[in-house]
Amino acid sequence: MSVLMQFAMFPTDKGASASPYVSRVIAMIRDSGLPYQLSAMGTIIETETLEEAQSVVSKAYSLLQNDCSRVYCTVTFDIREGSTGRMQQKINSIEEKIGKVNH
Repeated sequence: MSVLMQFAMFPTDKGASASPYVSRVIAMIRDSGLPYQLSAMGTIIETETLEEAQSVVSKAYSLLQNDCSRVYCTVTFDIREGSTGRMQQKINSIEEKIGKVNH
């Protein structure tokens, strides 16, 4: 199984820049060894189970809860049986297709 999860989590009570708090979450994901892709609006990770993906969200919240009184989070899942490595495969598929488009 492949679970792609796109999520963003940050405090809303710490001013205009949330990067010190977001960096805690990204370091945890990096250290987990899970494949991930950071973007300006969120992070995509790939896990083998839904429970593993949900655990990442829980761990992320635990990193913020002690000094953030309000935390915002969005989560989107793409769950597919019998497939792995989809995070990069989806990008490769689109890049291949747009490479064939005539301008």
